[in-house]
Amino acid sequence: MRSEDLSAALRLSELAGWNQTHEDWAMLLDFAPEGCLAIEIEGTVASTTTLLCYGKKLAWIGMVLTDPAYRRQGLARKLFEECLRRADTMGMETVKLDATDQGQPLYEKFGFRCEQEIERWARSGDGAAPEFASVDGDPSFKHIDAPYFPADRSTLLARLASRSSVDTNQDAYLLARPGRLSAYLGPCVSRNVEGARQLIIKLIKHSSCAWVWDLFPQNRHATELATELGFAPQRHLKRMFRGEASPTNSDAIYAIAGFELG
Repeated sequence: MRSEDLSAALRLSELAGWNQTHEDWAMLLDFAPEGCLAIEIEGTVASTTTLLCYGKKLAWIGMVLTDPAYRRQGLARKLFEECLRRADTMGMETVKLDATDQGQPLYEKFGFRCEQEIERWARSGDGAAPEFASVDGDPSFKHIDAPYFPADRSTLLARLASRSSVDTNQDAYLLARPGRLSAYLGPCVSRNVEGARQLIIKLIKHSSCAWVWDLFPQNRHATELATELGFAPQRHLKRMFRGEASPTNSDAIYAIAGFELG
């Protein structure tokens, strides 16, 4: 994928009803230029897939999209196989993705196994999104993240912090950023329940816009807080992995960074 393909890629995610913005796509391309793949047919970007690598420990597959006019031609499968080939060539220990019910059977054919369930929760709103004050440079909160995410994602966190609102306390951090349809809550990692509650309640109770929040239902504290704040489940997926098992600590992760980011 090239920078001139970003608008076409955004069109595909819009057709799918997804929440990504042009800035989300641009960040993916900037973060992993060799891992953002597309198939072009007669001048049209017909299908995309992305592969993000966190060192050699973890690779993440996302943005598996195909234009409805070009479906059932095996395009997404071809890109998916290329992502796996590249991950294997680089010697990645684990490859993960968040799968829909429709995609799960295909991924199982390639050796993916279920790790845990993951859900998108949403809250409607009719107000403007809050101001998203960014933080430049090395994020001071990365030490909170390191014990709980199965790979070093400090580079990603720095990129997200540069275009997100960031709030922290001694036990937790919370990022929030604009979305095409709804503001996005996450990632949020906390050593304890109160650390996460403090930050999330502060953010949500002072806004009237629509929000989406991707969380692990195994974290009952996260689902209880989401219910308390007026969120309800919207989409159900499964986190799947191939290779070495490296479970994400769902007890400490109150919101993920995104289905395409992990």
